[in-house]
Amino acid sequence: MPNRPTVAEQAARGRTDRRKAERRAGLFRLRGPIPDSIFTSAGFVVPAMIVIVWLAVTAMGLVRPLFLPSPLAIVEEAWRQISTGVLFSDAAVSTYRIMVGWLAATVLAVPTGILMGNFRIFEGALEPLISTVRYMPVVALIPLSILWAGIGDEQKILILFLGTFFQMALMIMDNVKSIDINLIRAGQTLGFSNTEILWRIILPAALPGIWDTFRITVGWTWTYLVVAELVAAQTGLGRRIMDAQRYLATDTIIFGALFIGLLGLITDYLFKRFGRTLFRWTADR
Repeated sequence: MPNRPTVAEQAARGRTDRRKAERRAGLFRLRGPIPDSIFTSAGFVVPAMIVIVWLAVTAMGLVRPLFLPSPLAIVEEAWRQISTGVLFSDAAVSTYRIMVGWLAATVLAVPTGILMGNFRIFEGALEPLISTVRYMPVVALIPLSILWAGIGDEQKILILFLGTFFQMALMIMDNVKSIDINLIRAGQTLGFSNTEILWRIILPAALPGIWDTFRITVGWTWTYLVVAELVAAQTGLGRRIMDAQRYLATDTIIFGALFIGLLGLITDYLFKRFGRTLFRWTADR
């Protein structure tokens, strides 16, 4: 009668089979690590392929320049705006509006979301209203924003605030509610007051999620920039795009959209870097 493999032999064979399967999976292993060089390079491959296809399509004349200018025309437009100083002045004004609008939304959304996430009475009172308003199109609120705040920077900041606050409040509520209830019960068992549980248990546990909410919502604020600068703006990246639309300056429109995306990407990267520094224990997520 053949000898049956021992438990240790079966475990060793299982580990060997798993290693072989992981090697076969390679870069496509489920949640598996890959070299940093490959990870970084992959982020350049897809954009490079899109630019190559774009360049080929425009060079062969498959699309009229009015509808899709060549990448070289976009580069020329970028240099024109840089050399004249228009790009940096527009970027400075738009960044100021973005930051003020987002910070105003954050200052109010954080306590609102924390209250709704911890106290059912606040969730019942505020969640239906906030959930309803967040589905309202921001563009439809432009006439009211002009009536309330005029046509200066305050109106643009108000639009950015309205486009960010309601989603942020609900996301922070979910961040807080995702904390393990057993942690809260442990604090109650130790005799902590509600304030102590909030400051010593809930907020430290929820802060990584709240920081991710900040990163996501500041990206949303960038997407509302053109809407915010739609009315009576004299400067700004969104205003430049709207002016270009009147004259069918497609190269200006595409460059403006790409530049706003680049600024949003830089903002997202900075939030990620600061998040990894502040919350080192979440770096492996």
